[in-house]
Amino acid sequence: MKKKIHPEYKQIFAICSCGYKIPVFSTKKSDMLLDLCSQCHPFYTGKQRNMNTKGRIQRFQKRFNLSEI
Repeated sequence: MKKKIHPEYKQIFAICSCGYKIPVFSTKKSDMLLDLCSQCHPFYTGKQRNMNTKGRIQRFQKRFNLSEI
């Protein structure tokens, strides 16, 4: 293999807006900033809200004059 043609591969941190730091390896020279991580994302924390779907199908059918399928 040729020497000095490959980028330097080192450990950096991916820092979330909540403050959580994730060590990763990358060719990037500085830390990465993230908006969401597994510590603060609603899907992973269990704080995900469910949308109220009650009556949506009936309203759709009424709006477009569709009979029940």
